[in-house]
Amino acid sequence: MDRLSTLLSQFGVRANLFYSGKLCGVSSYDGADQRGLIHLLQGGTVTLKGPGKSDLLLVRPSLIFLPRPSRHQLIASEAEGAQMLCASMLFDGGVSNPICASLPDLLVLPLDELPQLADTLRWLFSEASGGHCGREAVLDRLFELLIILLFRHLLDHQQLSTGMMAGLADVRLARSLMKMHNEPQRPWSVAELADESNMSRAAYAVHFRAVLGQTPLDYLLSWRISLAQKRLREGRPITLIADEVGYESPSALARAFRRKTGCSPRDWMKSLTVEGAVFVEDGDDLSP
Repeated sequence: MDRLSTLLSQFGVRANLFYSGKLCGVSSYDGADQRGLIHLLQGGTVTLKGPGKSDLLLVRPSLIFLPRPSRHQLIASEAEGAQMLCASMLFDGGVSNPICASLPDLLVLPLDELPQLADTLRWLFSEASGGHCGREAVLDRLFELLIILLFRHLLDHQQLSTGMMAGLADVRLARSLMKMHNEPQRPWSVAELADESNMSRAAYAVHFRAVLGQTPLDYLLSWRISLAQKRLREGRPITLIADEVGYESPSALARAFRRKTGCSPRDWMKSLTVEGAVFVEDGDDLSP
């Protein structure tokens, strides 16, 4: 079973290059556009100011990964500058989607410690320095590939200590998590999930909470509601959504939705600030 493919099929990521060249002086980001950012330091020296308690001076080629909107600055010498590639990223489902929510506010990784990304980085830097037609479109896709490979690296090297991604990196929990991700409609019990992980029910429940910070059934509820929110954004009728995510009726989904989010599906939809409009068929009751 694939730990990432189901997640990315439901909550994919889109990247857009917005800067390529030498950075001199200060570049500030306020997080107002509700996107995450990825900065690649190809050469030179740069200081990262925020997020975090202290400034970071980067003297090696590095990847700076901020999965959620964040106020920060990149500061480079006016004389020497720093060679940078920068892209914004937007996950399906917005900043509260399960992948984004499971990541730390900031990751800074030297490029020479990311061998799985090496070929993509070489291709990306080569494309950025050339003048071929379709350059920006290619760079956008390469950044998206880079993000997926970064997730693979984090899982393979168990570099996250808590949250969903840490659970997927845990050999004892990964199979049960993948089962929930692939079959959210199934009425899972803790005993069944523990069996998938070859653990006793009690040991599984304790270990799951230690790694993911919530109980298995709370996690299943969160996953189901995240899927329901994604489908609501897409304009799917709640009658179909309820069946797809494991509820016997729209009203049962609405009750679970309120328990998780504090509001009904209809009120949640009204609260969204999205481009365009999402239409719901007249017969589809979104109230609890």
